[in-house]
Amino acid sequence: MKREPFRHVRMISYATVLLFYAEAHAQSLQDQTAQENIATLRQELNNRIKELDSLKRKLAEEEAQFQQLSKALDSRMLDATRGAGQPGAGAAPAAGIAQNAGAGESAGAAPDAGATAGTAAGTAPAPAISTAQNGGGDQQGQPSQPVGQAPIPDTAPPAVAPIFDQPGVLTPRNKFVLEPSFQFGYSSSDRVALVGYTIIPALLIGLIDVREIKSNVLTGGVAARYGITNRMEVEVRVPYVYSTNDTVSREIFTGSAQDNVFNSSGHGIGDVEMTLRYQLNEGGPDKFYYIGWLRFKTATGKSPFDVVTDCVTRCIGNTTGTGLPLEQPTGTGFYAIQPGLTWLFPSDPVVFFGNFSYLHSFGRSDLSLHILNGETDPVGHIQPGDIYGFNIGMGLALNEKASFSIGYDQSIVLPTKQNGQSVPGSVRVILGTLLVGYSYRITPKMTLNFSLGAGLTRDTPDLTLTFRMPIQF
Repeated sequence: MKREPFRHVRMISYATVLLFYAEAHAQSLQDQTAQENIATLRQELNNRIKELDSLKRKLAEEEAQFQQLSKALDSRMLDATRGAGQPGAGAAPAAGIAQNAGAGESAGAAPDAGATAGTAAGTAPAPAISTAQNGGGDQQGQPSQPVGQAPIPDTAPPAVAPIFDQPGVLTPRNKFVLEPSFQFGYSSSDRVALVGYTIIPALLIGLIDVREIKSNVLTGGVAARYGITNRMEVEVRVPYVYSTNDTVSREIFTGSAQDNVFNSSGHGIGDVEMTLRYQLNEGGPDKFYYIGWLRFKTATGKSPFDVVTDCVTRCIGNTTGTGLPLEQPTGTGFYAIQPGLTWLFPSDPVVFFGNFSYLHSFGRSDLSLHILNGETDPVGHIQPGDIYGFNIGMGLALNEKASFSIGYDQSIVLPTKQNGQSVPGSVRVILGTLLVGYSYRITPKMTLNFSLGAGLTRDTPDLTLTFRMPIQF
């Protein structure tokens, strides 16, 4: 019985030793687990660092692609900030620009054309943009996938409010633009002819012929444009002309002290025109766009040689010529061809533009004037004078839909020849016109254009108002 307490003491000692050993073993296991966790965390951290390096490389590649796309899309961005121009580009336009335009129509344009135009023909799509996947995709190391296709760069010129006959924004490929138009022109001129001699500077011995002529011309037309490619379009224009002419005169050799009035008018189809345009280069911000074109004018209108002149009211013993026409002509009577070059230079926020052209009319032989009562007056071979033309202007966007243009147009008309000799009284004529135009995009496919022209020389029409409404289909 005395040994029993010692046995309990030994048991307690063994239990204590076992407890210490168990605690030491548990601590050892915890240390091992902690080390394993730290190693795992380190491995995962290294993996994350590698993934970040991969993302940085991809981000750098995408940044380079973004810079290339930004440069390619600068022209389209400029067109969007300039407002609408003409489809033509097709409003598009831009050409296309882009008519811009368009250009287009824009052609670019555009532009639309009223506002955009087509892109360069044959341009390949830009490579797809890739971005890294989020979440689990990155953790699993899956390759990044493309999220879309980059837009095709728009190379059409910017759309501007059209004030000249030749638009700067071409019609996009396989697009069709119908453009109804209306033009009103008014001109007046005074002529004083003195036939006699002077005894003193204040006294004239002879006759005085004074004429005042007032002309009004209304022209309604329809132009149809079709985009063959994003850089080439063809246009056909059919005009309908109504004109009136009022002459107030005190005729020579009559001794009349009273003014006489002679009125005449005429209406009918005018000279149909066909034009081919081609954008020569891609251009860009602060770079020139060049558009070459070739126009062919027919002689479908009634010419001055097809109308009858009055030699009863206006001719006195056939001493004053063949008189004035009883009916106003609606065409020139001559076929003509006109090559030209249109240029545009976008320099944000404005677009500078202009045009150079040369018109040559083909002469006609065996022509005669028709006189009242069936008589004719042969005039032989007539060769109209060639015409050199140029214009320059600038366009400015007022907002995303409206734009404003101002420019100057000048033509130099050479003398007309009859049977190889200059017609008496025919001289070189300078025609100068100041033009102001406005454009408003009603819908993405319809634009209203208005221009006002004021004659700056005596031979130029005093006033010209033009309305155009290109509609893209």
